[in-house]
Amino acid sequence: MDIESRGVNSGVTLLFKPNGVNRKVEEVIGSQGSLGIIQSYIMTEHKPRLARLVAILTQLQSKRLVTARELADKHQVSIRTVYRDIRTLEQSGIPIFTEEGRGYSLVEGYSLPPVMFTEAEAHALITAAHLIRKDKDQSLVEHYERVVIKMKATLQFRQKAQAELLSERIQIRNNPHAEKNSKYLIQIQSALANFQVIQIDYFSLNEEKSQRKIEPFALYSTQGNWILLAYCRKRKDFRAFRLDRIQQLRQTGEAFEPHKLTLEQYFENCRKKWEKNNNP
Repeated sequence: MDIESRGVNSGVTLLFKPNGVNRKVEEVIGSQGSLGIIQSYIMTEHKPRLARLVAILTQLQSKRLVTARELADKHQVSIRTVYRDIRTLEQSGIPIFTEEGRGYSLVEGYSLPPVMFTEAEAHALITAAHLIRKDKDQSLVEHYERVVIKMKATLQFRQKAQAELLSERIQIRNNPHAEKNSKYLIQIQSALANFQVIQIDYFSLNEEKSQRKIEPFALYSTQGNWILLAYCRKRKDFRAFRLDRIQQLRQTGEAFEPHKLTLEQYFENCRKKWEKNNNP
């Protein structure tokens, strides 16, 4: 299949040539456009290269930097094919920035309207919503509900009916009363991602109250509880804090230097400490 792109005032019109016959998709990619019609065409016409181009665009929007190797592995094509796809997108007016030796990214400030969700993707989000509603952190539940509302707004009429039916036919038995015992997960995630110091009032399992300034490092969930791993400036070491034991959280406005440690390395260090203390 040949693909050709022609510039249009607000973006680009794509022309497809199945069997050598021009076929125009009435869609303009740009600030006023949407990939919905293109994706719908892909799903009905099964055009592999166009599907790959749209998928590459989606990947570029979802990540700060994407390497050619990542794209090649994901779409099971050669690196040379990825180079051709990137050139096609650039010629279509998509502002792709190349970091030599590192990868590709969309120029900052440029974004495309969201693509349509497939039926399977919508069902996956609906199912995830039921799981998240049982989570014990109120902030996570509230923010995810907004995501689901936005997702449903993109669905076609038939898909909306299916989503409502599926939502009524799923039940998660964990945490049956939907108990909530924390509300700071989203704030902590923001501090973690932006390397911001936070101050917490903490009530330990030993019923000791303390105030700490901490540098969020990682989060994990176990047995229905969220655990924050953070560098504690009071103890001058990493500590684990249960979110349901945080009584108050304040943003300090202070930034910290990212820790030169991966989560896997952190757990490996913990394992070694445990073995040392338990195997004298």
